[in-house]
Amino acid sequence: MNNMHLKRRHLLVAGLGVSLTPLLGKISAFAQDGGIRMVWWGSEERARRTNEAVDLFEQKNGGSSVETEFMGWDDYWTRLATQVAGGNAPDLIQMDYRYLFEYAGRGAIVPLDDFMGKELKIADFGAANLASCSVDGKLFGVNLGVNSFATLIDNAAWAEAGVEAPTSGTTWQQFAEKCAAFAKAGKRKNFYATADSSGQENTFEAWLLQRGKSLYTADGNLGYDVTDATDWFKLWSEIRASGGCVPPDVQALYKNTIETAPLTTGTAATDFAFSNQFAGYQKLAKSTLDLIACPTLDGGKPGHYLKPSQMLSVTAGAKNPNIAVALANFLAREPEGALILGIERGVPAAPEIRDALASKVDDVGRKALAFISHIEAYSGPLPPPPPKGSGENYNVLTRISQEVAFEQSTPEQAGETLVSETSANLKRG
Repeated sequence: MNNMHLKRRHLLVAGLGVSLTPLLGKISAFAQDGGIRMVWWGSEERARRTNEAVDLFEQKNGGSSVETEFMGWDDYWTRLATQVAGGNAPDLIQMDYRYLFEYAGRGAIVPLDDFMGKELKIADFGAANLASCSVDGKLFGVNLGVNSFATLIDNAAWAEAGVEAPTSGTTWQQFAEKCAAFAKAGKRKNFYATADSSGQENTFEAWLLQRGKSLYTADGNLGYDVTDATDWFKLWSEIRASGGCVPPDVQALYKNTIETAPLTTGTAATDFAFSNQFAGYQKLAKSTLDLIACPTLDGGKPGHYLKPSQMLSVTAGAKNPNIAVALANFLAREPEGALILGIERGVPAAPEIRDALASKVDDVGRKALAFISHIEAYSGPLPPPPPKGSGENYNVLTRISQEVAFEQSTPEQAGETLVSETSANLKRG
């Protein structure tokens, strides 16, 4: 997938003739405001659905035009930070929970409370879903869906290896043993039991929560210590040494996109991703996939939680905030737009949309919907939000995990380095 994709749409009212006569009321309301820019991260499938919904929004609001852009996760945050710093940010941006507090704290996105009941009609999302998109009691994001982290698994590949596949409730030690047995079976060349998730912050977070820790504390400090980080790297070193996960040169090809994940490139039978990404993974995978809970710790606490999959936020420099909010509402709450997005960004927060989707989704969609219900037994409360300065820590974990995988660092050294560097990022803010 290319790093960046841009599509321009402009509805030229002049020249469309009388066909738009029924829409003239909406045209006059929007035409004077011009267009907006919208940007998100995600897969080609997400882009297809989003562009289709945006096209419909333009048709229904004929004087407005939406310029859209999408890219992979890594490129997205680097490019967005540059645009915000340069005063050239898009009007409507896709926002993640881990960055919400940082962007709101810097004044880069604006509160949406004044739009409630007007352009924004999401009161039926419920108090919990609204609170998960709020900072200091103010709403900064429109919830696009609810999701949870998951283990994605190719059960047929495990059966081919003659190893009982992991299931919800499998412990981390059992998971490591199963991966080693998969490697020993050696049924396929250059094919491994699992992706190497040692550098994936969400898997690390699930493991920390099971230990009664967290990525961050409520007062904005690091929520784990050197021992926690060292034990994490040791776990994956054990799996790697047994041949149970993809080798480091293969894992290094993963660029935080579905298209580059070992599960979809045909090098692993197991991977880790958010439940809303399941449809994208299944679309590219050659085998039928299933979702289960992440491995657990014996006697440990729940490692999962339900969170806003993504939000839509309006930037402080938006030239047409009313249109941006109207588009966000169309995508998240109005059936015409929300049903096009489906559950690719998560299970919709509005009961009306969920009920409408239940009869429309395919087998893949039903699995994702069922997983959200299933995962409640493995879920705890929403952890403390990532504080200001935490955005770069995802990349720090990835880099350090690769140093361990390539044997440039020991787990002990990596644990100390991770805590040192991530703590420093928080202090700098």
